[in-house]
Amino acid sequence: MTQAKDQEISASITTLNALAACASYSFLDVLNCDPDATEEGVDHAPRQVFTGHFVPVKPTPIQNPEYIAHSPSFFAELGLADSLAQSDDFMRVFSGNLSQAPEPMQKVGWACGYALSIFGTEYTQQCPFRTGNGYGDGRAISVFEAVINGQRWEMQLKGGGRTPYCRGADGRAVLRSSVREFLAQEHMHALGVPTSRSLCLYVSKTEKVQRPWYSAGSYAKDPDRYFLEPVAISTRVAPSFIRVGQLELFGRRARNQAHPRAMEELEKLVLHLMDREYGEVIDTTRSLEEKVLVLAGEFCGRLTSLVANWIRVGYCQGNFNSDNCAAGGFTLDYGPFGFCEAFNPYFQPWTGGGQHFAFLNQPIAAERNFQMFCAALRPLLSAQPAFIQQLDKIQANFPRVMQAAMETMWAAKLGLVVFNAELFNELITLMMQTPVDYTLFFRELSTVPNDIEPLTKSFYTELTAETDNEGLHTRWAEWFIKWKSLITSGPRSTEEISIQMQRANPKYIMREGNVVPAYQHAARGQYALIKELQGVLTQPYAEQSQEIEEQYYRLKPAELFGLGGFSHYSCSS
Repeated sequence: MTQAKDQEISASITTLNALAACASYSFLDVLNCDPDATEEGVDHAPRQVFTGHFVPVKPTPIQNPEYIAHSPSFFAELGLADSLAQSDDFMRVFSGNLSQAPEPMQKVGWACGYALSIFGTEYTQQCPFRTGNGYGDGRAISVFEAVINGQRWEMQLKGGGRTPYCRGADGRAVLRSSVREFLAQEHMHALGVPTSRSLCLYVSKTEKVQRPWYSAGSYAKDPDRYFLEPVAISTRVAPSFIRVGQLELFGRRARNQAHPRAMEELEKLVLHLMDREYGEVIDTTRSLEEKVLVLAGEFCGRLTSLVANWIRVGYCQGNFNSDNCAAGGFTLDYGPFGFCEAFNPYFQPWTGGGQHFAFLNQPIAAERNFQMFCAALRPLLSAQPAFIQQLDKIQANFPRVMQAAMETMWAAKLGLVVFNAELFNELITLMMQTPVDYTLFFRELSTVPNDIEPLTKSFYTELTAETDNEGLHTRWAEWFIKWKSLITSGPRSTEEISIQMQRANPKYIMREGNVVPAYQHAARGQYALIKELQGVLTQPYAEQSQEIEEQYYRLKPAELFGLGGFSHYSCSS
């Protein structure tokens, strides 16, 4: 495509009216509205929602919104002019005020309920009514659905105020967490990991809310004091926001015959998911049961690929419950996430997460979520035992598919044609015992050096004669010789191997040591660091300037280890 054509596409939507003209509200048109809801969307107090796929909710605008950032690359993909992000009417809508939204854009948004399961166990006590009918989008409100350049997108405000699912909370997101999510989504996209996307980020110049967080220099596990923090709204975008937990809620209701339309509502939601996320791979002429089996197989492939990609780039979801698992197979809900720096298979950034959601336990957590996905589909196959058996086979095959995805990923990171378990296990042991920086190590290895000296740049411990009591330097040298022998035994040149490895191993990842100053500056109205981070994190594989390399391609500073807000954090946002 020519540059002129690129510019033509990037400027094709220059006004909010032009964007509104793309409206296509399939979710609202096809699925069921809660019959107890108000048409005006004034529905901000916690209550039970017994039936229906969505509740109309009017967002609560943030006060005196100010522009912080938008995603230029995503704007270009959508054909939006960059100037739109700072226009009054666009800012008004995407900071929560739909009152003047141009037709056919709607003046009311919507929120959805979902179930909760943690590592494959169903829970209802997190719902304030202990029934599971009050758990769902507590502060996420979808405000627009459109078809743009042939692709359907749903736009959702994070921090748009209370909904019936708010469980007594204020429905707000603070600037700190909003900056993290805004940066992370576009970073993950640039890393080649399926994800929701970031559209824009606005902060209130006057509105603040109280949140527990860490005081400066605190090494406490949990936040040690309350702070008044600026309120922000970020807009995240995806083909849909249907979660495994959403299917699970309707699957539970169908299984328990919770109301007369329970089975119908499950079927409608599953068919809508197929249309929104799997339309290119599911033949609409097939029977419902056949389509359900194809859906399960496709989601298995996407979920295993997703988690393998997470581990490839060092990402840990932190809280990988079924309600934080997108049924479309992409990364969703950047809450207590983090990127592994000093390698630890049990890296877990969230203080409330536990080892079951730790870095290298994510494949097992994914398997549990897939089990809940299949359990949600089972009522649709209950009249056909043969189809149930086939679904059970797909579910039972998940660990094998996951293992294959992981081995393919590790082989790519190591430049191997075929995964070598012995070499890999030796490496993991050395990485833990040294320890090493996960990103720096694999990026330095991608240069295919002549000896281990460049790799020591990633070591958090200097291996001197005085400190190397376990002979690590010798073991590293022996491992390196085995590795180099394996990768150079075939027809590929060293240069080809290096290029392939660098495609699998990013140079730059989102490190909290860089993000914390960015959101601290933003709280003072200074946004330059956010813009700089955007530039770095959206080119994670590129060789950037020497100045950028010195700032962003380095070990985690020793003083940040164990520091609250840098090495670990609560879910508070």
